[in-house]
Amino acid sequence: MYSDADAAALYDLLNPWGPSDDLYLSFVLDAPSVLDVGCGTGVLLHRAREAGHTGRLCGLDPDAAALERARRRSDIEWVEGTAAEAGPKAEFELAVMASNVFQVFVTDEQVRTSLAGVRAALAAGGRLVFGTRHPQARAWEEWNPADSFDVVDHTGRPLRMIYHVESVEGGVVTFTETTATREDEPLRSDRASLRFLGPDGIEAFLAEAGFEVEQYYGDWARGPLTDASKVIVVVARAV
Repeated sequence: MYSDADAAALYDLLNPWGPSDDLYLSFVLDAPSVLDVGCGTGVLLHRAREAGHTGRLCGLDPDAAALERARRRSDIEWVEGTAAEAGPKAEFELAVMASNVFQVFVTDEQVRTSLAGVRAALAAGGRLVFGTRHPQARAWEEWNPADSFDVVDHTGRPLRMIYHVESVEGGVVTFTETTATREDEPLRSDRASLRFLGPDGIEAFLAEAGFEVEQYYGDWARGPLTDASKVIVVVARAV
């Protein structure tokens, strides 16, 4: 078996700091109050404090094990909950959804309630910044057992990560992530579904929730959104 706490620590090893984090951090450092929706283990807000952010930082996530890891820093607020529960106090100047969090909202209702919750948490004119995998890049085609890889976890234990796509239906991809020994003995299996929305669908949901898109980017270096883009980065403002 592999515990939730071990999985949270492993997540940080599998997702080291990268260009997407640099982009989110640039927005966070410019905002006096920030809500990190789906903050996970809190790496982004930890780094913001280390970089000198002195304002209000709040991380929100439904995963108790991830939040326990995030709470290694006590100078940041950590709240167990979902995006739909983010409001309604209109108290933040910026909300971010890093690490493709937007994709976990699979149904139309989940997208609507989640964006409404974030909108309610933002002051008038506040910004929402998030990224999502572009459907045209078909990232899920690389999530299969042939692309498994080996890793050594935080305890020094050698592991193998195995992915398997179960279905692709209506823009929703359901898959399993199996943490196994190097002999392919499963230790835990996590099943998830992610929704792949294009720019038009994203913009329609944002408008319905009270946001106006300020900017689209097609990469983490703020390049333009094109027919070859693998990601969609959205900067929206609460109106």
